[in-house]
Parts: sequence; structure tokens; C-alpha cells
Amino acid sequence: MSGVAPMNVLVITGIFPPDIGGPATYVPAIGEALVERGHRVSVLTLSDDDPPSRDRDYPFAVERISRAGFKPWRFVRVAAAIFRKGRTADVIYVNGLALEAAAANFFLRRPLVQKIVGDWAWERASNKGWVRESFDEFQISRHGFKVALLKVLRRFCARRADRLIVPSRYLARAVAGWGIAEKKIAVIYNAVEAPLPARCEVPLATPVKIVTVGRLVALKQIDRLIEALAGCEQAGLVIVGDGPERARLEEVGRCCCAAERIYFAGQKSKAETLALMSACDLFVLNSIHEGFPHVVLEAMSVGLPVVATAVGGTPELIRDGQNGILIPPDGNSALAQTLTRLVAAPAECRRLAAAATRTLEQFQPMQMIEQTQAVLRACAGSRGGA
Repeated sequence: MSGVAPMNVLVITGIFPPDIGGPATYVPAIGEALVERGHRVSVLTLSDDDPPSRDRDYPFAVERISRAGFKPWRFVRVAAAIFRKGRTADVIYVNGLALEAAAANFFLRRPLVQKIVGDWAWERASNKGWVRESFDEFQISRHGFKVALLKVLRRFCARRADRLIVPSRYLARAVAGWGIAEKKIAVIYNAVEAPLPARCEVPLATPVKIVTVGRLVALKQIDRLIEALAGCEQAGLVIVGDGPERARLEEVGRCCCAAERIYFAGQKSKAETLALMSACDLFVLNSIHEGFPHVVLEAMSVGLPVVATAVGGTPELIRDGQNGILIPPDGNSALAQTLTRLVAAPAECRRLAAAATRTLEQFQPMQMIEQTQAVLRACAGSRGGA
């Protein structure tokens, strides 16, 4: 550490391996990187099951709190755990459970950095069916009491942070629209290391295999991907992830007469997910919103051409026709036409994949780690920490 005092960093996250998703990938990586640089790190997370034995393999302590049970009581338990563990932290780094962290830190008064990868107020309101607006429409619309309260809480959490980290310029503009001073917001792009995953067998007999990865929720629009697949008989679809939409998606596959060409892999570990991705030929992300999709970086890293919706921060990563294909989020015909074209054009897929590999040079872990460490250290130092 070249004589610089190490920090004691408490990392808060809503998901952690074996969960999949952006924070579940990011938190172990940044935690290990900070430990390698001499810092002390501990992680507090929600979990569905008992602590996996693999937690002992991390170079930092992991404390898990069950997701199950009465949510208000879980809120209290999480906030109490943050208060207990935060008393010895030089800085708290929030990657989820922002409201619990803000509540606990109201009394702790510790330096706090929050990473914002989306708008949880919009996601919650959408999942409950309270709104049917896009992410951008939601930011400027007026709403009834329940949704307005979510917006107030989201703004409260952001304002309670000393610094905010966002993974795209798009999200930086959105967060500034919440009434947050731009000087508090740091744009730090996600990064990925090129993995060497073990290939695995995919139980599909189709010549071309398409893969998508993510939680099975409405905003991922996997139902539309299945519908587009129906007209592309040479292709099969691997769906990695689980969630409340699974039963409905299985029914959509049956209705489209494409069920035999769809493999629901379920929730997989990071290594298993990369192995499945590397066994496929094309990656698709059909979301209606993405802050900055880490999973696209992972797809590029295993050599897949990418088709993604032109939403959120995704266009900051994909240049249409150069290193991937961008489609409108509400364009069923565009998705179907794109899949049909690429399935019949392996040379085009190879060209896109090669360009995507070169793109990864701009998203190297070292730069992301150093920038994040600098924000954490500046925050800790400004409040008398390390």
C-alpha cells in the first residue's frame, strides 16, 4: 500500500453468489480486489439458503441474512446488522439494500458510497403493476401517493450518500434529475476479465444456439424473445436464470410451438453461466431498461456476438452494426428479423464478435478498481476515515 493506511470497507448487497446478476458478479470481484490492495473488507447480503461452504473461500467475511419471512422484520434485522458492522467501518459501500443502509447510517454517521445501477422505485412500482411507464417516462411523470413515496425514499437514500457511483453517463443524468448534485456522482464503467470457461453440453439439437441471461422478470421481455424464436427454426434458446416469470415463459414457449427448442437452465453459478454462454452462438438481451449491462460484457468476453435493445447505458457499450446489433425495445419484428438474419450469416456473427473482443480493451478491471478505490478513499478521508 506504499505507506497509505488501509481502509476497513463494509460492502452491502442484496444479491451475492450463488445468486446471479450484476451486483452478484461485481461485489465478489471488487471485494477481492480491495483485499489484494491491503484493505479489510466484509460483506453483508441477503440469501435464500444457509451460508454456502464456499463462503470460506473468499478473502473476506460474508454475513448472510435470510430473504424469507416478514419483510418489515427483515428490514429491521438488516438495518441492525449494518449498524453493528458499520461501527468499525471507515466507509460503507452500498450495492443494494439502500434504504436499510440509509436508515442505519442515519445513526452511524459513517462515510457512505452508494452504487446505483438503476431506479429501484421504478422497478418496484412496475413489478407491482402500479405503473406501466418506461424508465425515462417514470423519471418525469407525476404519480399517486404510493409511487410518489417510493420516489421520495429513493431520493432520500441517494442524498444520504456522500458519493454516488453509476456505471454509465445515462444513469448519471437520471440520478442528477432526482435533485442530486452532479459533483457527488462519479461515472465508473463496469469491467470484465476474459474468462477461460469450461465448455458444457447444451441439451438442444438445433444448429444455432441463442442464449440470454438474467432474472426472469417482465422487464427482460424474454417472452418476446421466445416469440421471435418461433419463426427461426434453425435456432434454439438457452435461458439462464430464474424468477417469477418462469411458468408463464414456459407456457409462451408451448403456445409458440417452440418448447422443444428452449432450454430453461435455471439459476447457475458464475462459472456455470459462462460455460453455458460459451457453448452458444449468439447472445440476446431484450430488456426494456438497463443501466449498464454487465452481462453484455461477459457475453463479449466469451466471444459471442450480441443483440441488445438500445436502452439506458447499453448504447455506450454497443455501436450498432460495428461491435453488436441494437434494436428498439418495443420492436418484435426487428428482433425476429435480426435473429433470422444472423442465424443465416455466421461470417457476420464472427465479425461482430471480433469487434466486441476489441471493445473489451476499454473496460479493463484495473481501471475500474483504481477509480472505485479512489472514490472510497476520498469519501473515507473526507469524514476522518482512513
